[in-house]
Amino acid sequence: MSRFFSERHASLVPYTPGEQPKNSQYIKLNTNESPFPPSDAVIQAVKTEAGKLRLYSDPNSAELTDKLAAVYGVSPTQVTVNNGSDETLNFAFMAFADDKHPLAFPDITYGFYPVFAELNHIPYSTIPLNDRLEINPDDYIGIGKTIVIANPNAPTGLSLPVDEIEKITASNPNNIVIIDEAYVDFGGESALTLVDKYENLLVVQTFSKSRSLAGARLGFGIGSEKLIEDLNTIKYSTNPYNVNRMTSAAGIAALNDAVYYRGNCAEIAKAREFTIAELRRLGFRVTDSRANFVFAESNCVSGIKLYTELKKRGILIRHFDSERICNYNRITVGTLEQMKILINEIKAILEETENKE
Repeated sequence: MSRFFSERHASLVPYTPGEQPKNSQYIKLNTNESPFPPSDAVIQAVKTEAGKLRLYSDPNSAELTDKLAAVYGVSPTQVTVNNGSDETLNFAFMAFADDKHPLAFPDITYGFYPVFAELNHIPYSTIPLNDRLEINPDDYIGIGKTIVIANPNAPTGLSLPVDEIEKITASNPNNIVIIDEAYVDFGGESALTLVDKYENLLVVQTFSKSRSLAGARLGFGIGSEKLIEDLNTIKYSTNPYNVNRMTSAAGIAALNDAVYYRGNCAEIAKAREFTIAELRRLGFRVTDSRANFVFAESNCVSGIKLYTELKKRGILIRHFDSERICNYNRITVGTLEQMKILINEIKAILEETENKE
């Protein structure tokens, strides 16, 4: 870093995104993107809005906010939209956590949580998953901290039922509970049913996964009117035009095309169950993922070797260096055809590994 870099950020370790190759030679199963394109209506909406780019976007994203409110059965004053769910999460950390309200989240979870905490100088503690890589809800009961839980969790894909989320929220009435539901549309249970009951609950979702808009950057938060007012105070103090015109149009069109996207989620869930079954047949330990990825390890091949060998064969998956999960890999669920190719390549790698021993 340069000598001009602020000392308050000197120890900051940035988030490491998944690889984004500049060519199409890979089957890309490393960043939990959808294998399906946006709907035709979304593409047309973006093209139409492109002609208006000389004008600023609506800082209130009113049409998109109204549509989200209608879809999820809440008031527009309970919705905030932002540049991806990451921005919503960062705003929430800024708004609801500080020295008096430290953060708590699992030790194995979305890697941006500690980065946002460090960036905003918020003290935090991590709560270990159990030996089955599950979140134990009892660990969060009455802890008196701002709580962040990805549900389904990443990278494990495991999901808590809503009644457990409610217990956590009810037991921490003086602290905000943030539920990050980036993957909920693939089989999780949403806590949105609780937002009118608990003023301290914020549910965050994204258009990146189930609605095929990772490249558009669109996320939203739903909570009590007062919570959303707080988040928008941060938003309008940072960048009131944070959702551009084309992204907003894409989001509205995607919400109007719900049947198309629900069908895609169903296809991904089928491909996920196929992949889990095949990997287990090959001796892998695989979590019961409710997300659009699987999380697997094997005693026959190390996590890093499987990642490396698959990359040589034109398939990208995600490997993590964290000690507890370094033998695991997170594998995005693509089309069924892509997952069949993946399984065949893994079989070949296992055979080669066995023959060398």
